[in-house]
Amino acid sequence: MFKKILFATTASPACDAAAKIAFELAEKYKSELIIYHVFGVPSHGSSFSITDYLTGEEDNMGPDYIDWVKDELKNTYETLIKKHGEPRFEVLAGIPSTEILRFARKEDVEFIIMGSHTKADETSSPRFRGIVGTTMQNVARRARCPVLIISRPCETCFWYFNKIIFGTDFSKASNAAFKFAYKMAEFIGCKLYLFHAVDIDTSQAGVSPGQKTIEEKIKAARLRIENEYVSQMNDFDNYEISIWEGTPYIELLKFARETSGDLIVMAHHTRDIDPDEALLGTTVEQVVLRSACPVASVNRQDKL
Repeated sequence: MFKKILFATTASPACDAAAKIAFELAEKYKSELIIYHVFGVPSHGSSFSITDYLTGEEDNMGPDYIDWVKDELKNTYETLIKKHGEPRFEVLAGIPSTEILRFARKEDVEFIIMGSHTKADETSSPRFRGIVGTTMQNVARRARCPVLIISRPCETCFWYFNKIIFGTDFSKASNAAFKFAYKMAEFIGCKLYLFHAVDIDTSQAGVSPGQKTIEEKIKAARLRIENEYVSQMNDFDNYEISIWEGTPYIELLKFARETSGDLIVMAHHTRDIDPDEALLGTTVEQVVLRSACPVASVNRQDKL
């Protein structure tokens, strides 16, 4: 299904869950796995020093430095290499998001796998929410292919994937996410859940909608799912439509837990703007931070 999978890593423990999924996906789909690591920003001038991204310290980048970094990566993922086979290693100095995107375009990568952050902070940490930004934010925003974001070890995944959940808000950007989710489910032969949460947030109006209004919205959402998505699935019938009510990201997470979903697919953003300018949407950001399973952020249809 994927000819080339790019696993972008800092080689820190926070990337371990993403590494496991990257190796296992590559083995299952017989993909070429590329382990990609950007180790620091090269200094200006004629010196051979770099500033390490994780430590902030300046290191001397001698002729053998890249070979040393590759050896460190091999040592870090030694157990996974023995179990799943040796991948291709690519390392260089630069700005991580820029180099990841440049390499993915050059190599015609079809799937990028990343951790949601680089340090093992808890979701209750004041700075945790801001972690879903920087490198991951920039890659998800501009990537020409889907980006799989791993926040923590997947407890429900069994040989990837059995239950795919597509969460939609009916935005234009959701069309690309649907096509990716559908193609995955069709190729694998797994179940596809088409999920929408009717937002009943009262923070602006200050008045809760009545039950009749909610039921009408649920009925309209189901009809829209059938018209916009089910109509595209030809003979594929292994799907289920679910409409819940409440705060979208909370309901989606609850639904994923209840169904033991092992992949959530969402649009990177919801507003109809240039994908290169779109920030990670609030709903998908909250889902990424709290999901017990991987979340695929789809920005455009180029590599579907």
